[in-house]
Amino acid sequence: MHRIIGCLGFALLLTGAAPAGASDCFQLAKAAPPLLHRAAVTLTKEEVAIRFVAHSSYLLENEEGLQIATDWSGDFEGRLDRAPDVITMNHAHETHWTAFPDPEIEHVLEGWGEKGKPRRHFLRLGETLIRNVPTDIRSDYAGIEPFGNSIFIFEIGDLCVGHLGHIHHIPTEEHYALLGRLDVVMVPVDGTATLGIDDIIVMLKRLKAQVVLPMHAFRRYTLAEFLSAMKEDFEIDFMEGDDLTLSQKRLPELPTVFVPKSL
Repeated sequence: MHRIIGCLGFALLLTGAAPAGASDCFQLAKAAPPLLHRAAVTLTKEEVAIRFVAHSSYLLENEEGLQIATDWSGDFEGRLDRAPDVITMNHAHETHWTAFPDPEIEHVLEGWGEKGKPRRHFLRLGETLIRNVPTDIRSDYAGIEPFGNSIFIFEIGDLCVGHLGHIHHIPTEEHYALLGRLDVVMVPVDGTATLGIDDIIVMLKRLKAQVVLPMHAFRRYTLAEFLSAMKEDFEIDFMEGDDLTLSQKRLPELPTVFVPKSL
Protein backbone atom coordinates (compact mmCIF):
# COMPACT_ATOMS: atom_id res chain seq x y z
CA MET A 1 0.00 0.00 0.00
CA HIS A 2 2.83 2.42 0.80
CA ARG A 3 4.36 1.80 -2.63
CA ILE A 4 1.05 2.42 -4.37
CA ILE A 5 0.40 5.72 -2.62
CA GLY A 6 3.97 6.80 -3.19
CA CYS A 7 3.81 6.13 -6.93
CA LEU A 8 0.50 7.96 -7.21
CA GLY A 9 1.93 10.93 -5.35
CA PHE A 10 4.85 10.94 -7.79
CA ALA A 11 2.48 10.85 -10.78
CA LEU A 12 0.38 13.69 -9.42
CA LEU A 13 3.47 15.70 -8.62
CA LEU A 14 4.37 15.49 -12.31
CA THR A 15 0.92 16.71 -13.33
CA GLY A 16 0.66 19.33 -10.60
CA ALA A 17 -2.91 18.18 -10.15
CA ALA A 18 -4.02 17.10 -6.70
CA PRO A 19 -2.95 15.31 -3.52
CA ALA A 20 -2.72 11.52 -3.53
CA GLY A 21 -5.84 11.20 -1.39
CA ALA A 22 -7.93 12.51 -4.29
CA SER A 23 -7.92 9.08 -5.91
CA ASP A 24 -10.43 6.65 -4.42
CA CYS A 25 -9.12 3.79 -6.55
CA PHE A 26 -6.09 3.54 -4.30
CA GLN A 27 -8.32 2.43 -1.45
CA LEU A 28 -9.25 -1.19 -0.86
CA ALA A 29 -12.45 -2.39 -2.49
CA LYS A 30 -15.49 -2.14 -0.24
CA ALA A 31 -17.07 -5.40 0.90
CA ALA A 32 -20.66 -5.49 -0.35
CA PRO A 33 -23.24 -8.12 -1.29
CA PRO A 34 -22.74 -8.86 -4.99
CA LEU A 35 -25.68 -8.29 -7.30
CA LEU A 36 -25.56 -7.93 -11.06
CA HIS A 37 -27.88 -5.45 -12.70
CA ARG A 38 -28.34 -4.57 -16.35
CA ALA A 39 -29.85 -1.80 -18.44
CA ALA A 40 -31.15 0.43 -15.65
CA VAL A 41 -33.48 3.15 -16.91
CA THR A 42 -31.97 5.70 -14.52
CA LEU A 43 -28.65 5.65 -12.71
CA THR A 44 -27.86 6.22 -9.08
CA LYS A 45 -24.80 8.16 -7.95
CA GLU A 46 -22.89 4.87 -7.50
CA GLU A 47 -23.79 3.32 -10.86
CA VAL A 48 -22.05 3.41 -14.25
CA ALA A 49 -23.68 2.49 -17.56
CA ILE A 50 -21.18 0.82 -19.92
CA ARG A 51 -21.90 0.19 -23.59
CA PHE A 52 -19.73 -1.55 -26.19
CA VAL A 53 -19.62 0.71 -29.26
CA ALA A 54 -17.17 -1.04 -31.61
CA HIS A 55 -13.57 -2.28 -31.90
CA SER A 56 -11.86 -0.82 -28.77
CA SER A 57 -14.47 1.81 -28.02
CA TYR A 58 -16.68 1.61 -24.94
CA LEU A 59 -19.01 4.36 -23.76
CA LEU A 60 -19.26 5.12 -20.03
CA GLU A 61 -22.01 7.26 -18.52
CA ASN A 62 -22.71 8.33 -14.94
CA GLU A 63 -25.73 9.69 -13.10
CA GLU A 64 -24.90 13.26 -14.15
CA GLY A 65 -25.06 12.29 -17.85
CA LEU A 66 -21.31 12.63 -18.38
CA GLN A 67 -20.33 10.45 -21.36
CA ILE A 68 -16.79 9.15 -21.95
CA ALA A 69 -15.77 7.18 -25.05
CA THR A 70 -12.54 5.19 -25.23
CA ASP A 71 -10.09 4.75 -28.14
CA TRP A 72 -12.16 7.10 -30.25
CA SER A 73 -11.52 7.05 -34.02
CA GLY A 74 -14.45 9.23 -35.07
CA ASP A 75 -16.04 6.39 -37.05
CA PHE A 76 -18.64 5.56 -34.40
CA GLU A 77 -20.50 8.86 -34.07
CA GLY A 78 -23.60 7.55 -35.84
CA ARG A 79 -23.97 4.85 -33.19
CA LEU A 80 -24.40 7.32 -30.35
CA ASP A 81 -27.17 9.78 -29.52
CA ARG A 82 -24.70 12.67 -29.26
CA ALA A 83 -21.01 13.48 -29.21
CA PRO A 84 -19.33 12.26 -25.99
CA ASP A 85 -18.16 14.83 -23.45
CA VAL A 86 -14.75 13.15 -23.24
CA ILE A 87 -12.81 10.91 -25.59
CA THR A 88 -9.56 9.05 -25.02
CA MET A 89 -7.32 7.99 -27.89
CA ASN A 90 -4.23 5.89 -28.60
CA HIS A 91 -2.27 6.15 -31.84
CA ALA A 92 -0.74 2.70 -32.38
CA HIS A 93 -3.23 2.31 -35.26
CA GLU A 94 -5.61 4.72 -36.96
CA THR A 95 -8.62 2.78 -35.69
CA HIS A 96 -7.87 4.06 -32.17
CA TRP A 97 -7.62 7.81 -32.74
CA THR A 98 -8.52 10.67 -35.03
CA ALA A 99 -6.78 13.91 -35.90
CA PHE A 100 -10.18 15.54 -36.45
CA PRO A 101 -12.46 14.89 -33.46
CA ASP A 102 -15.95 16.37 -33.48
CA PRO A 103 -15.63 19.99 -32.24
CA GLU A 104 -18.56 19.32 -29.89
CA ILE A 105 -16.31 17.00 -27.84
CA GLU A 106 -15.11 19.16 -24.97
CA HIS A 107 -12.21 17.04 -23.70
CA VAL A 108 -9.89 15.18 -26.11
CA LEU A 109 -7.31 13.12 -24.23
CA GLU A 110 -4.42 11.81 -26.32
CA GLY A 111 -2.73 8.76 -24.83
CA TRP A 112 0.70 9.16 -26.44
CA GLY A 113 3.60 11.40 -25.54
CA GLU A 114 5.78 13.60 -27.73
CA LYS A 115 9.55 13.32 -28.18
CA GLY A 116 9.88 10.43 -25.76
CA LYS A 117 8.04 12.18 -22.94
CA PRO A 118 4.89 10.73 -21.33
CA ARG A 119 1.50 12.39 -21.70
CA ARG A 120 -0.11 12.90 -18.28
CA HIS A 121 -3.82 13.37 -17.63
CA PHE A 122 -5.54 14.03 -14.33
CA LEU A 123 -8.97 15.42 -15.18
CA ARG A 124 -11.74 15.79 -12.63
CA LEU A 125 -15.25 16.43 -13.96
CA GLY A 126 -17.71 16.65 -11.10
CA GLU A 127 -17.47 13.37 -9.19
CA THR A 128 -15.53 11.64 -11.99
CA LEU A 129 -11.74 11.45 -12.22
CA ILE A 130 -9.90 10.45 -15.41
CA ARG A 131 -6.19 9.67 -15.26
CA ASN A 132 -3.71 7.64 -17.29
CA VAL A 133 -0.67 5.40 -16.96
CA PRO A 134 1.64 5.72 -20.01
CA THR A 135 3.15 2.53 -21.49
CA ASP A 136 5.55 1.83 -24.37
CA ILE A 137 4.51 0.33 -27.70
CA ARG A 138 6.27 -1.31 -30.61
CA SER A 139 7.18 1.16 -33.32
CA ASP A 140 6.70 0.69 -37.06
CA TYR A 141 10.39 -0.11 -37.37
CA ALA A 142 10.44 -2.99 -34.86
CA GLY A 143 11.80 -0.75 -32.14
CA ILE A 144 10.14 0.78 -29.09
CA GLU A 145 8.15 3.99 -29.01
CA PRO A 146 8.38 5.24 -25.43
CA PHE A 147 5.01 6.18 -23.92
CA GLY A 148 3.12 5.53 -27.14
CA ASN A 149 0.05 4.13 -25.35
CA SER A 150 -1.93 4.94 -22.23
CA ILE A 151 -3.94 2.80 -19.90
CA PHE A 152 -6.79 5.10 -18.94
CA ILE A 153 -8.42 4.80 -15.53
CA PHE A 154 -11.90 6.17 -14.94
CA GLU A 155 -12.94 6.69 -11.32
CA ILE A 156 -16.64 6.96 -12.08
CA GLY A 157 -19.65 6.22 -9.89
CA ASP A 158 -18.13 4.11 -7.13
CA LEU A 159 -16.08 2.02 -9.57
CA CYS A 160 -12.50 1.99 -10.85
CA VAL A 161 -12.63 1.20 -14.57
CA GLY A 162 -9.50 0.59 -16.64
CA HIS A 163 -9.11 0.61 -20.43
CA LEU A 164 -5.82 -0.98 -21.53
CA GLY A 165 -5.73 0.71 -24.93
CA HIS A 166 -3.41 -0.84 -27.53
CA ILE A 167 -1.16 -2.45 -24.93
CA HIS A 168 1.97 -4.20 -26.23
CA HIS A 169 3.84 -5.18 -23.06
CA ILE A 170 2.99 -6.68 -19.69
CA PRO A 171 2.86 -3.82 -17.16
CA THR A 172 5.85 -3.30 -14.91
CA GLU A 173 5.62 -3.24 -11.12
CA GLU A 174 5.53 0.55 -11.30
CA HIS A 175 2.65 0.40 -13.78
CA TYR A 176 0.67 -1.93 -11.51
CA ALA A 177 1.28 0.39 -8.58
CA LEU A 178 0.08 3.42 -10.54
CA LEU A 179 -3.01 1.60 -11.77
CA GLY A 180 -4.27 0.86 -8.27
CA ARG A 181 -7.48 -1.12 -7.86
CA LEU A 182 -9.51 -1.96 -10.94
CA ASP A 183 -13.06 -3.28 -10.60
CA VAL A 184 -13.67 -3.38 -14.36
CA VAL A 185 -11.03 -3.79 -17.07
CA MET A 186 -11.41 -3.47 -20.85
CA VAL A 187 -8.85 -5.67 -22.58
CA PRO A 188 -7.81 -6.31 -26.22
CA VAL A 189 -8.05 -10.00 -27.08
CA ASP A 190 -6.70 -10.18 -30.66
CA GLY A 191 -3.55 -11.97 -29.42
CA THR A 192 -1.27 -10.61 -32.15
CA ALA A 193 -1.33 -6.84 -32.73
CA THR A 194 -1.46 -6.30 -28.97
CA LEU A 195 -0.40 -8.66 -26.16
CA GLY A 196 -0.48 -12.41 -26.75
CA ILE A 197 -3.29 -14.31 -25.05
CA ASP A 198 -0.96 -15.98 -22.52
CA ASP A 199 0.40 -12.59 -21.43
CA ILE A 200 -3.12 -11.15 -21.25
CA ILE A 201 -4.16 -13.95 -18.89
CA VAL A 202 -1.12 -13.32 -16.65
CA MET A 203 -1.97 -9.62 -16.53
CA LEU A 204 -5.68 -10.14 -15.80
CA LYS A 205 -4.93 -12.54 -12.96
CA ARG A 206 -2.64 -9.92 -11.46
CA LEU A 207 -5.18 -7.11 -11.85
CA LYS A 208 -7.94 -9.18 -10.17
CA ALA A 209 -10.80 -7.14 -11.63
CA GLN A 210 -14.24 -8.63 -11.00
CA VAL A 211 -15.45 -7.68 -14.49
CA VAL A 212 -13.50 -8.19 -17.71
CA LEU A 213 -14.82 -6.64 -20.92
CA PRO A 214 -13.11 -7.93 -24.09
CA MET A 215 -12.50 -5.73 -27.13
CA HIS A 216 -10.29 -5.61 -30.23
CA ALA A 217 -11.16 -9.21 -31.09
CA PHE A 218 -10.80 -9.00 -34.92
CA ARG A 219 -12.16 -12.52 -35.53
CA ARG A 220 -14.42 -14.92 -33.66
CA TYR A 221 -11.67 -17.50 -33.26
CA THR A 222 -9.40 -15.05 -31.41
CA LEU A 223 -12.25 -14.28 -29.02
CA ALA A 224 -12.91 -18.02 -28.63
CA GLU A 225 -9.22 -18.62 -27.85
CA PHE A 226 -9.29 -15.92 -25.19
CA LEU A 227 -12.48 -17.24 -23.58
CA SER A 228 -11.15 -20.79 -23.58
CA ALA A 229 -8.04 -19.62 -21.71
CA MET A 230 -10.14 -17.61 -19.24
CA LYS A 231 -12.80 -20.18 -18.34
CA GLU A 232 -10.73 -21.90 -15.63
CA ASP A 233 -10.61 -18.80 -13.45
CA PHE A 234 -13.47 -16.63 -14.74
CA GLU A 235 -17.16 -17.09 -15.39
CA ILE A 236 -18.20 -16.37 -18.99
CA ASP A 237 -21.39 -14.42 -19.67
CA PHE A 238 -22.57 -13.94 -23.26
CA MET A 239 -24.63 -10.77 -23.05
CA GLU A 240 -27.98 -10.38 -24.77
CA GLY A 241 -27.00 -6.86 -25.81
CA ASP A 242 -24.11 -4.45 -25.49
CA ASP A 243 -25.03 -2.62 -22.26
CA LEU A 244 -24.23 -3.18 -18.58
CA THR A 245 -25.02 -1.11 -15.53
CA LEU A 246 -22.62 -1.72 -12.65
CA SER A 247 -21.66 -0.46 -9.21
CA GLN A 248 -19.72 -1.87 -6.27
CA LYS A 249 -22.88 -3.51 -4.94
CA ARG A 250 -23.75 -4.85 -8.37
CA LEU A 251 -20.47 -6.52 -9.24
CA PRO A 252 -20.70 -10.29 -9.85
CA GLU A 253 -19.76 -12.56 -6.97
CA LEU A 254 -17.22 -14.42 -9.12
CA PRO A 255 -14.79 -12.79 -11.59
CA THR A 256 -16.66 -12.71 -14.89
CA VAL A 257 -15.95 -12.01 -18.54
CA PHE A 258 -18.94 -10.25 -20.11
CA VAL A 259 -19.02 -10.66 -23.89
CA PRO A 260 -21.01 -7.96 -25.71
CA LYS A 261 -23.35 -9.29 -28.36
CA SER A 262 -21.85 -7.04 -31.06
CA LEU A 263 -18.22 -7.94 -30.38
